[in-house]
Amino acid sequence: MRLRPIAMLLLLLGCRLTAQAQGQHRSWEAVYAELMTSDDAESEQLEDNHELLEQLANHPLDINRATREELEQLPFLTAQQVMDLQEYLHRYGPMRSLGELRMVRSMDYRQLQLLPYFIYIGREAEPRDTLPSLQRLARYGQHEVEAYARVPFYSRKGDRNGYLGYRYKHWLRYEYSYQDRLRIGLIGAQDAGEPFLANSNRWGYDYYSYYLQLQKVGALKSLIVGKYRLSTGMGLVLNNSFSLGKLTMQQSLGRTAQTLRPHSSRSEADYLQGAAATLALSRRLDATFYASYRPIDATLNKADGTASTLTTDGYHRTPAEMQKKYNTHMTDAGASLRYRHQALRLGATAAYTHLDRSLEPNRKTLYRRHYAHGTDFLNLSADYALTLPRFSLSGETAINEHGALATIHALSYQPSGRWGLLAVQRFFSYRYTALRGHVFSEGGHVQNESALYLGATWQPSRYLHVQAYTDWAYFPWARYQASRSSYASDHLVSVGYQHRKWSLGGRYRLHLRQRDNAQKTGLEWRNEHRARLFVGYVLSSGLALRTQADAAHTFQRQASNGLMLSEQAAYKNPWLSASLTAAWFKTDDYDSRLYLFERSLPHTFSVPAFYGEGVRLLLTAQARLSRQLQTGLRLGLTRYLDRQQIGSGLQQIDAQQATDLELHLRWKL
Repeated sequence: MRLRPIAMLLLLLGCRLTAQAQGQHRSWEAVYAELMTSDDAESEQLEDNHELLEQLANHPLDINRATREELEQLPFLTAQQVMDLQEYLHRYGPMRSLGELRMVRSMDYRQLQLLPYFIYIGREAEPRDTLPSLQRLARYGQHEVEAYARVPFYSRKGDRNGYLGYRYKHWLRYEYSYQDRLRIGLIGAQDAGEPFLANSNRWGYDYYSYYLQLQKVGALKSLIVGKYRLSTGMGLVLNNSFSLGKLTMQQSLGRTAQTLRPHSSRSEADYLQGAAATLALSRRLDATFYASYRPIDATLNKADGTASTLTTDGYHRTPAEMQKKYNTHMTDAGASLRYRHQALRLGATAAYTHLDRSLEPNRKTLYRRHYAHGTDFLNLSADYALTLPRFSLSGETAINEHGALATIHALSYQPSGRWGLLAVQRFFSYRYTALRGHVFSEGGHVQNESALYLGATWQPSRYLHVQAYTDWAYFPWARYQASRSSYASDHLVSVGYQHRKWSLGGRYRLHLRQRDNAQKTGLEWRNEHRARLFVGYVLSSGLALRTQADAAHTFQRQASNGLMLSEQAAYKNPWLSASLTAAWFKTDDYDSRLYLFERSLPHTFSVPAFYGEGVRLLLTAQARLSRQLQTGLRLGLTRYLDRQQIGSGLQQIDAQQATDLELHLRWKL
């Protein structure tokens, strides 16, 4: 015990220069972006994933009081790291500094970068099993109001004739919070082109989200009334909370956790609306119950009025899109039981969904033959997790109303913070369907896939970090652009080095997929190569520079090549943060498109795709005008050198360039 203060002092002294040079310019968004692949950037859950992490960052955990379940809400922690954190606190008592995280045996490079954004050292003494008084809620609660607007300095074809509303995007957000006990929120959001206080939106915004969350009151662990998101097990039956990608999967080594949280994003897909509660039935047994009734958008079959597809983009800009708005209703109900005893966790989930309009996709097309159809859907699953020193094993097995099977299992080995190995086996029958299921996969659906994923992380020194994975998948039934059973494989290696003021690294990815040949008489391979190199340096003046090169090469019948060079300069002091990004890109076509992470304003996340030839300029600045008031702006310009028009259809811009101004205002009390 006497060595602990000395070890802490040495750690803090050793980290001081690195923290000063790197910490003020890094953010959890930048670290998260480095873990994304092109598949993640195109995922429908990108906004929801970002919103969850931002929600966790805005409401950090008191590391000295956090329960195991609360630590498991952080999606980048492994089961071993959660266990080691709990053991460290039990053995040595409360942490006095975040520098002590380096003394936790299994903590590695990425977690040490991310954790300080999501935890803090607290000394709150209030009992956690009683409801705070109204006087305390009024005195110590925090109010937050945010407003955002996006102003385009151009007009699209639909702005002149076609869209029902004006071309400005804006949203308004209010939230009241008291520690981690009570949250009340209201969000109103409007996409460009949607009517405001007009047409079917006579109540103002096109979309609203609202919620009330109460936590830690006696046996009631969490209660949400309003709109919310819920995940159980590995996600085979129910997961509309957080979706792991192939590279982010390695950060948690396959660990997933049950989460119940408010739907505080502007996404109109997958959320539930009604009420949900998690109760502690005993010290080891929890139960979660939920019920939901909400309107959804659907594209209808003209012949009989059934739904051909459930629409999730949330756009209501044209008369045709407005006709889809809330023309169908979805009812959900279910329950989940969780049993935990020391290293073992067992769970069971039942989920039922009813549509008031039959879902009837065009199943004459071969790859749609086994798509979900009908009005009633039922899924049952059992899941488990076993966490032992160095090893963890978890999995879930589910069936749908037709008895079709889906199963996924993850085995990880983490002897220390320097090494981590992960294997994930999955089998999803082509007859299995789950409207609320989202899980790590190659095909993007919990259906028609049998695969094996192997991943490894290695930190040979304090400054060097290596990640790699390989994923092999077989699809027994036809899929989009493959009219018979097919294969795919995905391989990636990433290397990063960070020491004092320097950071540099690179990654290479090879993605192989079988597709129909031109005559549709057989399959051929589509090869996709992607590479990235970057170098960063922090000047003593507070200025950070990053130079990055991205390249892509794809081939199926003909080659497509792309290259992007970008430079970013960032500056930050206690009241101002600003960044300037300049990029040049040139690709043969859309197949070799390239993605660039851009610094964004709060509650927005931008990883746009670029193709063709052009330049991108972006200025982002945020200023803290007082303790209560913060403002920000983002000015972006994209100029194309190979075309006279941008986009097509109603989105067409009759110019070579497009400029947008985004404004944000946050007031806290």
